[in-house]
Amino acid sequence: MAQENNAPVQELSEILQIRRDKLAELQANNADPFQITKFNRTHTSKDICEGCREEERTIEVRGEEKQITAKISPVDGQTVTVAGRIMSKRGMGKVGFAHIQDIDGRVQLFVKKDILGEEAYNTFKKYDIGDIVGATGEVFTTQTGEVSIRVDSITLLSKSLQPLPEKFHGMTNTDLRYRQRYVDLIMNADVKDTFVKRSKIIAAIRRYLDAQNFLEVETPMLVANAGGAAARPFETHFNALDEDFKLRISLELYLKRLIVGGLERVYEIGRVFRNEGLDTRHNPEFTLMELYQAYTDYNGMMDLTEDMFRHVAQEVCGTTVVPYGDVMIDLGTPFKRITMIDAVKEYAGVDFDAIKDTAEAKKIADEKGVHYEARHEKGDILNLFFEEFVEEHLVQPTFVMDHPVEISPLTKRKPDKPDYVERFELFITGREMCNAYSELNDPIDQRERFKAQEAALAAGDEEANTTDEDFMNALEIGMPPTGGIGYGIDRLVMLLTNQPAIRDVLLFPTMRQQ
Repeated sequence: MAQENNAPVQELSEILQIRRDKLAELQANNADPFQITKFNRTHTSKDICEGCREEERTIEVRGEEKQITAKISPVDGQTVTVAGRIMSKRGMGKVGFAHIQDIDGRVQLFVKKDILGEEAYNTFKKYDIGDIVGATGEVFTTQTGEVSIRVDSITLLSKSLQPLPEKFHGMTNTDLRYRQRYVDLIMNADVKDTFVKRSKIIAAIRRYLDAQNFLEVETPMLVANAGGAAARPFETHFNALDEDFKLRISLELYLKRLIVGGLERVYEIGRVFRNEGLDTRHNPEFTLMELYQAYTDYNGMMDLTEDMFRHVAQEVCGTTVVPYGDVMIDLGTPFKRITMIDAVKEYAGVDFDAIKDTAEAKKIADEKGVHYEARHEKGDILNLFFEEFVEEHLVQPTFVMDHPVEISPLTKRKPDKPDYVERFELFITGREMCNAYSELNDPIDQRERFKAQEAALAAGDEEANTTDEDFMNALEIGMPPTGGIGYGIDRLVMLLTNQPAIRDVLLFPTMRQQ
């Protein structure tokens, strides 16, 4: 129920009953709105109100002339048919006004008894805020200068049996907004705008990649082996086969199979599922995009990412400099590139190039107060230093490159520095936006990495991977040199819509059941 405790329980119960009584009266008079199957509208509020020109007009008010600035609709004088939800309504004797809201915005209805007819006008007066109506009439400008529709017929299309939140305070209860997103979208125009922009962002990404000759594909969500990322999967049982399956945590291993199969540029945008906690940056199901391109490396992925972010921002936002919180994020200038070792050296004052082994790394971690686990090696501790001292400082777009091999089981080693890999993460506003590799295509090395992951799993790392034998078979068939990358679509939407939490860009975020 949308009401936010703005009325006592008894009063609210009376409101609900009154609305049901009105519906019963309509049904008794063979005017049940729920029997209407379709309504043909000719215009939306945008068609009527957008592109208006302003015009100075002289009008007569109570016998005196008054100068006003009137908005003249591009369809002024034309008869239109519109439909939408009543958001406000007021009546003055034989004249009533209502604002209806559709996907594009609001438009005012001007309802007059001697035009509509007494019976229809009296029926209109019984309509409630929240009811959905269709109306036909001529577009004109009122004496107050507002574009309106002079209604000559109106139809109730759906009866709202629940009151909307009180108009002056709107829907402000955050938990209720997430649980009842449908009401949130009705009451808060900026919320609707966020999700319209989300759709445009994804469409712009698709157009960009399609123009680069990438092929959009679909891969399984139910998998026997949930690999490709460090995360705990959700598990389920498939009754027909009497086998356990997992929900995918990544798109990686199947997309790489397609690279092996000769589809040289592929991408997928889809939901993945990770059995982890809820916070401002994490939801257990979220939208991931991964793409893979044969015959390139992580440098090619950096160039593509920078160009794509810039392209999408310009197309959707009209600029490459976007606000986020109290800072302006510049996507138009070249993104900074720095190695993880240099970043830790800059912000933590520790040079991991000078650290000989894991024992020395743990000693320095103890000195700096960085918590680690017994199983962690030098590379793991470097990453812990990065998370502790560096991430929060990376506000403007920054590619952090060359991660330790211990935390990168699917990545190609750097030829001149085999303890590190050709990998980068893009950070903006202190958040990881994407993760990319020069993909490991050596099946012998890959099997050894999987063995190390299984040892970590046995040692208590619930996010470690297990060996995927079919993927190993694919690598032995032969995968060309390949660059690959995964993008958190929700975080990109957060950035381009200036939203602080992932729940603000998910239509239906995961919530604890009431």
